[in-house]
Amino acid sequence: MALITFGIVVLRYGFDFGATALQESVLYLHAIAFMLGIPWVLKNDGHVRVDVIYGRLSPRRRAWIDLTGHLLFLMPVTLTLFWQSLPYVSASWRILEGSPEVGGIPAIFLIKTLIPVMCAGLLLQGVCSIRRAFLTIREEGGD
Repeated sequence: MALITFGIVVLRYGFDFGATALQESVLYLHAIAFMLGIPWVLKNDGHVRVDVIYGRLSPRRRAWIDLTGHLLFLMPVTLTLFWQSLPYVSASWRILEGSPEVGGIPAIFLIKTLIPVMCAGLLLQGVCSIRRAFLTIREEGGD
């Protein structure tokens, strides 16, 4: 992405040449990285959280917090996003939606497809995280 951005700047300011497809490719690469990276971040416990109390708790209590958060927030929100994104993505596929810009990448429908794909990955990782929390709670026993 950095090299493409550098190339865009050189083309624009060095040669007075605009390349819409190159500019959009940077946006597409960002979308791919972020959307497919979200489940990976959850897997590696890299999401943002206020760690004032959580870090001081026992593994069992942290597992209870994770379990509660995943069941009450992650799963319902992700399922809703998945369900609500299907008509949006389907409409984009029906018309094979492309860039509104002249010379842009004619594949917006592919980028929009990342929404339910990300949700599916997040749901799978959520199930794995819930299972991990259950196992931690069961293994740790009492505090």
